[in-house]
Amino acid sequence: MRNRYILALLCCGVLLYFALPRLSLKGNGMELYFSWFWLAFLLMAIAGNLYAVLYSPKKQKKMLQKQSVKKVRVYE
Repeated sequence: MRNRYILALLCCGVLLYFALPRLSLKGNGMELYFSWFWLAFLLMAIAGNLYAVLYSPKKQKKMLQKQSVKKVRVYE
């Protein structure tokens, strides 16, 4: 699961690498608005995937602890 988030971060980096020289960050009109909104959505995608990468191991540790504990039934 973590590999998927890392792959998404790499894809976001590639998109940023190719798109940044082509985006018009100065000027007027719809082209300017598109550029800034595109960058905002890209930053949200990066933030979401980075959050998932940083905070996913805690859930995995809890799952491993639950699986390692064996339940013993005692009948009296």
